[in-house]
Amino acid sequence: MRSVFLLLAGLAAGAFLAPQARADSASAVVGKMQPLLDGADVYKHVCQSCHMPDAKGAEGAGARFPALAGNAKLASADYPVYVVLNGFGGMPWFSGMLTDKQVADVVNYIRTHFGNHYTDTVKPADVAAQHPTISPEEE
Repeated sequence: MRSVFLLLAGLAAGAFLAPQARADSASAVVGKMQPLLDGADVYKHVCQSCHMPDAKGAEGAGARFPALAGNAKLASADYPVYVVLNGFGGMPWFSGMLTDKQVADVVNYIRTHFGNHYTDTVKPADVAAQHPTISPEEE
């Protein structure tokens, strides 16, 4: 009986003394992140791990990350803004994680690099206009 009590006491103490588990997401990381000052920084630290440094995408292990290099879907600036904010397919959304300026910067960056030559620029106000609105009835 005493060994059962000691076992239960040890398990209870371990549960209270163990570090708390955190969700596997960027928002659960505690600490300072280096500033993302322009579209190149955002791409390097957020996008290139999936879309690759050359933006040619990747495929393997059952996943496909589309190429951004020479991608005709980037012709309309609204499309990449929507995808960055809301996600698409297997891509997560970054609304609330990136500022409107960072979204505009990275969209402008990918649309003018990697063989893309789209010159119309996205402004933070354009990004803000694409945020979903929540009506009072939905709250």
